[in-house]
Amino acid sequence: MNSFWGNIFQRRGTGNPAEKVLDILRRIPLFDGLSSRELSAIERILHKRTYQKQELIFRQGDPGLGMYIIERGSVEIISEPANTVLAELHEGEFFGELALLDDSPRSASATAKEECTALGFFQPDLFGLVERNPKLGVKIVMRLARIIGDRLKKCNEELR
Repeated sequence: MNSFWGNIFQRRGTGNPAEKVLDILRRIPLFDGLSSRELSAIERILHKRTYQKQELIFRQGDPGLGMYIIERGSVEIISEPANTVLAELHEGEFFGELALLDDSPRSASATAKEECTALGFFQPDLFGLVERNPKLGVKIVMRLARIIGDRLKKCNEELR
């Protein structure tokens, strides 16, 4: 498309939505150090969804299906049945990553604190990526293992 038509049909004020997603992915430790090409491969398999204020993203005890990356808005992670807020997460943060490796029940609930848009990265998509591009898949799985290991170490330190 020539520049004249490109300027007419470009979304005003929003920039390229794919570029915004790539910028967010670059800030996620799970995707740290990946090339633009690798990030684009990840971006193509993400599932975008908008949640309304107070809408449940997943409930404690549900099977884990994958992780979520907050593109816009905020999310509360809540321990039930006491409804204790464990964390409030914002744009560029992620949660539920353990479900990429293990489909065991969720350890807490996630609710949109305000209207938010989240990008879902689900276990079947990760496994498909590993089959199609083993080198990229292994990079992601190794980073995921490091993140989970770091969180476990931090939790152990806090318990001492």
